[in-house]
Amino acid sequence: MITSNPFVELSALIPPAVMQTYVVLMVLLVIGGTLLDVVHKKSAKYFFERGQALKKLATRNVSSVEKIGIAAGTVAHEVLASGEFENPDRRKSHLLIMYGFVVFVVTSAMMIFGLPAAEGDSSFLAPLLWHLGAVSICVGGYWFWFKIRVDVRSEGHQWYDVHRSDLFVVSLLLMATFALVWSLLQAMGGGLLAGVAAFVFIVAATTLFSTVFWSKFAHMFYKPAAAYQKKVAKADGSRDKLPDLPELTDPAVKQRYPDIPEYMGDNPPYMGLGIKREAPNHY
Repeated sequence: MITSNPFVELSALIPPAVMQTYVVLMVLLVIGGTLLDVVHKKSAKYFFERGQALKKLATRNVSSVEKIGIAAGTVAHEVLASGEFENPDRRKSHLLIMYGFVVFVVTSAMMIFGLPAAEGDSSFLAPLLWHLGAVSICVGGYWFWFKIRVDVRSEGHQWYDVHRSDLFVVSLLLMATFALVWSLLQAMGGGLLAGVAAFVFIVAATTLFSTVFWSKFAHMFYKPAAAYQKKVAKADGSRDKLPDLPELTDPAVKQRYPDIPEYMGDNPPYMGLGIKREAPNHY
């Protein structure tokens, strides 16, 4: 089962060209949803304005070489190792989900775009990694949902109390779970149950990739930017001034920091920098 391409049999019902078009459409939906999220939350503007404000507090210049090093460190620590999670269980769960998702998506595209040639292909690596990726998602996801997320009980909620913020993880888990169920049932002879599992798998995948604007999918693109900006602020000394910096509504503060604009938007102040709008909820 785990060394067979499950999309080969599916191609008897759905032409390979249709499946390939579907993959391209999902990629476009992720890109479009992320851009809409950036525009809606004004994330790019937020990071730019915050960066400009922090520059006013810098005590030293950070060279381009040093910034490249900071960027590389951010990728290695925050992106590849999920070092921002202090909870060891949460970090392990996140890594299992993240790497499982990457492997699952990449191998799905490889197997689908390999059709119809894959019908006579004896290669087992991509199908094997596809199944292992789905298993990794399930292990990390269900660990998070039933062991880590149950902490919401302390707030009077149950594990089955699902909100819009859970859209990403729920659709991700359904996609991986029913991908495995579909593959298993198909290996056992297919039939109606295999068709139902394939349908749920496709619906879950479509939900995952088409609801980026409403889910936390785009969150993964903001975290590295936020971590990088934080490290640059620490390197140039501006971050050290943040804890003791009062609001710029105080005339004495305006006199001390005359170059920092009091208004950089139309919303309430945030971050103690006099920037008049709230930080996006993903930061």
